[in-house]
Amino acid sequence: MELGKKIRVMVVDDSAVARNLIIKGLSVHPRIEIVGYAINTLDAKQKIPRLKPDVVTMDVEMPGQSGIDFLKEYLPSNPVPVILVSSLNLKVFDALNAGAVDFVRKPDVQDSRDAFISGLAQKVLVASMAKVRSAPLRSPSTAVVTPNLGGDPLLDRVIVGLGASTGGTEATLEVMRRLPADIPPMVIVQHMPKGFTQMYADRLNRICKMEVREAKNGDELHRGLALVAPADLQCRVVRIGEKYTVSCTAGERVSGHRPSVDAMFQSMAEVVRCKMVGIIMTGMGSDGAAGLLAMRKKGAYTIGQDKESSVVYGMPMVANDIGAVCIQASCENVATVLLRHLKSLH
Repeated sequence: MELGKKIRVMVVDDSAVARNLIIKGLSVHPRIEIVGYAINTLDAKQKIPRLKPDVVTMDVEMPGQSGIDFLKEYLPSNPVPVILVSSLNLKVFDALNAGAVDFVRKPDVQDSRDAFISGLAQKVLVASMAKVRSAPLRSPSTAVVTPNLGGDPLLDRVIVGLGASTGGTEATLEVMRRLPADIPPMVIVQHMPKGFTQMYADRLNRICKMEVREAKNGDELHRGLALVAPADLQCRVVRIGEKYTVSCTAGERVSGHRPSVDAMFQSMAEVVRCKMVGIIMTGMGSDGAAGLLAMRKKGAYTIGQDKESSVVYGMPMVANDIGAVCIQASCENVATVLLRHLKSLH
């Protein structure tokens, strides 16, 4: 995208009410131009080549062909950034796997429409710079066979923090499904709309070998457990004697986010007295970079996703630029790098 050039957006939704809300809301943004709309995926296929949008917003469930089937069929030969507009629905994760860049939750009656449009506009700006995957990630519904790490007591004294944003749901899954059941405890912060973190944790739990669940205030960290920070709460690691727990509390946004990767990484830098690893994945902006640097300064091993495999090379780029990253790796290789490091500890 050229600087100063308006982002051309096409809206795909079978609901006239939803279409009009999005078109009216985005039209007032100084950097966005609505170039047209489609009422279903067939309509979209005919109009996209003519209208040449930079970003498409799309309902997940529509009569006829679904948004997911459209992505699988259309994106390989026509890579355009797609943002899903979805109700609270598990299918959104299938659509992300099929190549959609990001998603927003449709506003309920009690939700602020202004907040919905503001969030969607921000995601449009990010999506216009995103790298579109032209094919689904391999075997998304299965774990990779990985032998357990074994009973080395040193591995009971390691904590792993992972943070991600745009493109991170699938990138994090790529990492997690390659890890063994007895992995050291993990805390994951993924920027996600309210309501979806529970479903995301459940999805990871079904696919991956370790236990994965949405974090609750006071949860104790232990081997074989990965906790996903709940949306709209700050998640921090807390030390109580020799044990570590998480606090999940309402609080100010940190680096513009709640939960914030910086808040989680910074808490690890401040309180963790055992070995620790920080991993920063794809995402716009700089959330997590300063916290990762604080971790590295305290002796943590830090991994950053590389540019080539990132949907948006923002957070890992800033982290790398400020010296917070020990090693960069593709999302397919992050797990290998992590396991190699864990096996080297003695």
